[in-house]
Amino acid sequence: MLTAFTEGLLLITFSELGDKTFFIAVILSIHHPRRLVFAGVVAALSAMTVLSVALGQVASLLPKDYIHYAKIVFFIAFGLKLIYDANKMAVSATEEVAEEAKEAVEKADLDNSQQKSVWSILLKSFLLTFIAEWGDRTQIATIALAASNNPIGVTLGAILGHAICAAIAVIGGRLIAGKISERQITFLGGFLFIIFGIVAAIEGK
Repeated sequence: MLTAFTEGLLLITFSELGDKTFFIAVILSIHHPRRLVFAGVVAALSAMTVLSVALGQVASLLPKDYIHYAKIVFFIAFGLKLIYDANKMAVSATEEVAEEAKEAVEKADLDNSQQKSVWSILLKSFLLTFIAEWGDRTQIATIALAASNNPIGVTLGAILGHAICAAIAVIGGRLIAGKISERQITFLGGFLFIIFGIVAAIEGK
């Protein structure tokens, strides 16, 4: 369980920093109370984590050999893809991600221009984050981890990782958002995926 918790925590934390959902939390916290944005964002990411772990558990019904080798191939291949993407990424990639997040928030504000209640802020934070996270690399990583690790450990580690990133975004996001390099974070995430793939191969089934 501890290994699953650690893998979930590290992969999610390093993959989520500078991601679209990170900037959504940053932008929302500028216009709305931070505690409400944090609650809505973490609720969405927690729900996505539970859903991803459930999908991983369904995948775990496959033969153990298939799961073991698929996990190794997935992590190494995904890590190489992230490094390849980072290598091709422009220096302004972070600004592009931030702009996408800004557009998503502005669209939501237009749709709910008169709604500033507690529940409307919570709902907006939840929906924007949940939609942005769907199909993201952190969701795929969580599914892969849950397929071959303790589901409780993966769930707790992933949720804590998401909560850490959300806290950084709503508390200090405005100060550090301009200093985060999506390219560097992607490189780091790629190397981390490869390391976990190698560790999985060394540990065996």
